[in-house]
Amino acid sequence: MRTVYYIRHGETDWNAAGRLQGHRDIPLNDKGRGQARHCGNVLRDLFAKEGRDPASLDYVSSPLLRATETMEWVREGLKLPRDGFRREPQLIELSFGDWEGATLALLHHKDPVRIAQREQDKYHFVPPNGESYRMVEMRMKRWYDTLAGDVVAAAHGGTCRGLMASLGIVHPAAAPLVDIVQGVVYVFRGSELTQYA
Repeated sequence: MRTVYYIRHGETDWNAAGRLQGHRDIPLNDKGRGQARHCGNVLRDLFAKEGRDPASLDYVSSPLLRATETMEWVREGLKLPRDGFRREPQLIELSFGDWEGATLALLHHKDPVRIAQREQDKYHFVPPNGESYRMVEMRMKRWYDTLAGDVVAAAHGGTCRGLMASLGIVHPAAAPLVDIVQGVVYVFRGSELTQYA
């Protein structure tokens, strides 16, 4: 059974403003850097409790800046070289396509029909030129199935929801509704999930 120590990237200014980021490459803000450092400390304490050498694990990140910055701060907290991780394309956030950069409030005004469709079935809904949560779930299943051992991953809320659905932790239709908190370490062990803050 593989263990995934999963961290959603720290806050960005777009998170704070409620903008859909998707594949847009937005850096962490000060609060986000603090959340990333906190996750490094949480992992350090957790690994000490589990008797794990942090250097014995694989470290991967989404290629987006907010995730790579998060991983750099996490690794610094673990006293590991900041750049000693791989960028994994399959961990990139769900694409909101043409909606990226907009807020849901703006989209309710500009695209009310599609927003209503999304609210009826977030799991299958595909934003214009974007991805559905179903597509992300399948991508995360492919990624998980390739893991050779335990891993620390820094990625996104959408990909965390996809992993939860692919491992049977939540029903797929409920996955898009799960709040994935920044500054928390999600530990996946098979079909079990534990959160550490």
